[in-house]
Amino acid sequence: MALGRNGLWRSALFLVACALALASQLPQTGLVRSHAKTSDSQPGSFAGSRPAGCAEVTPAEGLQTEIDAAPAGGVICLADGVYSGPVLIEKPLTIWGSHSAIIQSMGSGSTLTVLGDQVQLLGLTVRGSGNRFDLNDSALKVNGSHVLIQGLRLEGALFGLTAEQASDVTFRGNTIDGDAQKPLGLRGDAVRLWQTRDSKIEQNRITDCRDIIIWYSSHTRVANNVIDGGRYGTHFMYSDHEEVLNNRYYRTVVGIFSMYAHAIIIRRNLIQDASQSDGMGIGVKDSDGLLVDGNRIVRDNTGIYLDASPRSAELQNVFRRNLVALNNAAIVFHAAESNTTLKDNSFRDNQIVISVEGNGDGLHAKWVGNYFEDYQGYDLNHDGFGDVPYELRSFSTELTEHYPNLAFFRGSPSMKLMEFFSKVFPYLQPKLILRDAAPRMRPLGTTGGLNGH
Repeated sequence: MALGRNGLWRSALFLVACALALASQLPQTGLVRSHAKTSDSQPGSFAGSRPAGCAEVTPAEGLQTEIDAAPAGGVICLADGVYSGPVLIEKPLTIWGSHSAIIQSMGSGSTLTVLGDQVQLLGLTVRGSGNRFDLNDSALKVNGSHVLIQGLRLEGALFGLTAEQASDVTFRGNTIDGDAQKPLGLRGDAVRLWQTRDSKIEQNRITDCRDIIIWYSSHTRVANNVIDGGRYGTHFMYSDHEEVLNNRYYRTVVGIFSMYAHAIIIRRNLIQDASQSDGMGIGVKDSDGLLVDGNRIVRDNTGIYLDASPRSAELQNVFRRNLVALNNAAIVFHAAESNTTLKDNSFRDNQIVISVEGNGDGLHAKWVGNYFEDYQGYDLNHDGFGDVPYELRSFSTELTEHYPNLAFFRGSPSMKLMEFFSKVFPYLQPKLILRDAAPRMRPLGTTGGLNGH
């Protein structure tokens, strides 16, 4: 007697129960990997040597008084010691100091504010700020052009580096330490750009802050930073023509997120251990013209998350040459995504390759020459590509779409047995959700190991 669709699902649930009973008798050989502590070195000292001919200032002289008295384009060298903030700079000026030259907040407002152009701050420490989120109280706030902030140590502040309505601002080689004891939502952002253009965030070391925020901005380069802990490693909103290059993101909730953005290049980044239940390596929402190339997306809950992207039917989002490995789900589509190309990527040791929310599929995306470790085809002409398509039909994925609570068992021996049953019993065969006409027989080479060494 033929079974209705409901009858099929009841049969499937019965088989799950049987599989769970069998799984309890099997050795547990999952994909658990230890979290090796990385040994990233601190960015080097970018302050440089003491400028020749600078005017030396000591804590006893009053820093603000000396700044006001300095000529435009002057150079001030700070002796070691503690200087009271807040400090305001409204003209071209260079201030140099060692990390032992400390500008200390008095507990309100931003500690150091730059309102002038052609300002350089090199090497010193800024400690503390006010605590008002509505005012973006920061260690250092910039509202000017041609500003270089280099080699600073920022500690104990609500927000770290903030630039608003600014241009040609460079934040390079700074160390920003947040408060790991505070909940993520109560920490301030390490770096915050608002209506800023032609700027750079480079070679900084950021630990336990909340986000790097780049909103309503354009032509920003985020390169060679190390971000350890936090919520959003880098978050774009209403921004365009941005670059994210060679960064390392560890233990963030989200590595890189693009929202209502255009023409973002995301290349050669490592995004590792975004492993919380809502964690993801790269997230894209309502964004188009993206190139995501050569990244390593490793040990995250979701490797790549796509939602309503690209926005424009005339534009493409391209994901190519990425290593997506050891994730719970390699890629998640919130819906069937057209104008998305996935080419030459390597999908390895993920619990599932693809999940599509909303009962959709991944057939609207263009899959070209990707490597799938479970591909069982052949290559008779030895061109490196399979002669038969890779087609994915995942019973466990379809089952969890209908019964989300079963996602708890994803990757478990019970679900692996369910996949086996779906192949043995044809009436349980799930729908096709992914097709790559010519998959790679071997993965492309990647640079570095999974821990970024």
